[in-house]
Amino acid sequence: MFKEDLYKQKMTKTFDVFVKELGSLRTGRANASMLDLIKVDVYGQKMPINQLATITTPEPRVINIQVWDSNNVALVDSTIKKSDLGLNPQIDGQLIRLPIPDLSEERRMEIKKVIKTMGEKCKVSIRNIRREGNDELKKILKSKEISEDDEKKFEKIIQTYTDNFVKKVDEKVIIKEKEIMTI
Repeated sequence: MFKEDLYKQKMTKTFDVFVKELGSLRTGRANASMLDLIKVDVYGQKMPINQLATITTPEPRVINIQVWDSNNVALVDSTIKKSDLGLNPQIDGQLIRLPIPDLSEERRMEIKKVIKTMGEKCKVSIRNIRREGNDELKKILKSKEISEDDEKKFEKIIQTYTDNFVKKVDEKVIIKEKEIMTI
């Protein structure tokens, strides 16, 4: 039998990943989640910074990274410099300070484009999940496990999920763009 909940779960996961990626964008305000997508090459594997250090935001425009192993300070520093965040770490022993500069108008426009691109990618993924669900429906209709009426009913359900998630993505994009432009 067809499990439409499976496709709703897949769309939910896709949306959650999108929201997490949005949170990692630099908005001019210090936010520890900005570092979530940065992976440092240590101990023979790539690890997120929060598994190598304590991350705090003592001030609105500063992120502190207290690296636990002094051998990893230079690695964390160079990885942040190579990232597309455009931040300049300041090392003080095992503490790395990340001052968050004001965003220039040019940088805001760049980030706005990145947000739109991320939103489009998420919507494409959601539509691919819809297509996957519809293909599955066609297969089980062919094998006569469901009737044509059931197929149409499930297609409508999947389309409703798709429309709802695409709308949520558009809303998140608008909110994040406003946040970028008002800081």
